[in-house]
Amino acid sequence: AEGVDIKGVSVLWALCLPAFRDPMAMERANLLNMAKLSIKGLIESALSFGRTLDSDYPPLQQFFVVMEHCLKHGLKVKKSFLGYNKSLWGPLEMVEKLCPEAGEIAASVRDLPGLKTPLGRARAWLRLALMQKKLADYLRLLITRKDILSEFYENSAVMLEEEGAVIVGLLVGLNVIDANLCVKGEDLDTQVGVIDFSMYLKNDIDDYRSEERNGQIAAILDQKNYVEELNRQLNSTVQVLQGRVESLEKSNSKLIEELAIAKNNIIKLQEENHQLRTENSVILMKTQQRLEKRSNLFLNVSVLKDVENELVVQVSMKQEMEMAMKLLEKDIHEKQDTLIGLRHQLDEVKAINVEMYQKMQSSDDNMGQKNDMIARLEEKTNQITATMKQLEQR
Repeated sequence: AEGVDIKGVSVLWALCLPAFRDPMAMERANLLNMAKLSIKGLIESALSFGRTLDSDYPPLQQFFVVMEHCLKHGLKVKKSFLGYNKSLWGPLEMVEKLCPEAGEIAASVRDLPGLKTPLGRARAWLRLALMQKKLADYLRLLITRKDILSEFYENSAVMLEEEGAVIVGLLVGLNVIDANLCVKGEDLDTQVGVIDFSMYLKNDIDDYRSEERNGQIAAILDQKNYVEELNRQLNSTVQVLQGRVESLEKSNSKLIEELAIAKNNIIKLQEENHQLRTENSVILMKTQQRLEKRSNLFLNVSVLKDVENELVVQVSMKQEMEMAMKLLEKDIHEKQDTLIGLRHQLDEVKAINVEMYQKMQSSDDNMGQKNDMIARLEEKTNQITATMKQLEQR
C-alpha cells in the first residue's frame, strides 16, 4: 500500500456510493413516479375528454403499459414444460379467492376464445377490473396478503414494498373514469408494452392547466364522495325499513291466520252451542211432559228429585257453555285490537318509505345540479384552452 493516497481513495469511495444504491429500490422509485404521472395524466385528460373512454385512447393505453411494468417487477421465474417464464396471470388469478366478486372477471377472462397466453389473460383482467371500477379494491386485497404474493414475487418487488401500497392508493382516483373497453377480439397476447415518455413532458402552460384541472378534479371528487355517502346512508335506511316492513308483514299474516282459525273455532262452538241448546230445550220439554204425566197419574217423590237433579245438571252445563263463549269472544277482541295496532304500524312504515323515496328524488335532483356544475366547469376549461391557443398564435 506504499505510495497510495488514502485520503484520495476515501473521497473517491464517498463519491461512488450513490452509484452502488440498491437497483431494485431505484426501479421501484422509477415505477412509482411513472405510475403517478400516468394516473394523473389519465384522470386529467379523461375529465377534459368528457366522454366514455375506449381502447384506442392513448393515455389509457399508456396506463395499462405502466401498470403492467409495475406488476411484472420482481416476478419470480417459474419453470414449466415449455421452459422458464414470468407469469403475471398467477397473482391476479388469486384475487378471486380473496374476493368472490372477482370470480366473475376471472371466469370471463378464461372464457375469452382469443386469449392463449397468461400475459393476455392478465391484460384482459386489468381492463375488466378498470371497467368495473374495482381495480384499486382488488389490488388492495392482494397486497395485504404477503404470504400469497411471496409465492410469485421476490422480496424487493413493488407489490411487496411500500411503493405498491402507494400505487394502489392512487388507483382509487380512477373510479371517476367511465371506460368501455372491447376485450373480445383484441390482440392482447402479442402487444408490446413500451412507455411513451413524450406524453409526460409538459411546458409551463400545461402546468398551469394542470393546476387548474387539479382544483376542478378535487371539487368534483368531493361532490362525488358526498353524493356516494348520501346514497349509502339512504340505502342503509331503506334496507332497515324494508326489514321492518317484512317483519311486520310476517307478523300480520301470522295474526290473520290465527284470527281465521279463531273465527273457525267460534263458528264451530256456536254450532255446538246451538245444538246443545236445542237438545237442552228438547230435554226440558220431555222432562216437563214426564213431570206433568207423573204428577197427574201419581205423585212420586223420588221421581221428582231425579228430574230436579237432571235439570240442575243441564243448567250447569248451559252456564259452562256460556262462560266458554264469553272467553272466546274476549280472545277475539284482543286479537282484533292487536291486528289494528299492527295495521297502524304498517301505515307508519309506508309513510316513512314515501318520505325516503321523496328524499331520494331530492338527492337525484342534487345530482343533476352537480352534473350541470361539472358541465359549466368543462365549458370554462374549453374557453381557457381556446384563449391559450390564441395567445400562442399571437
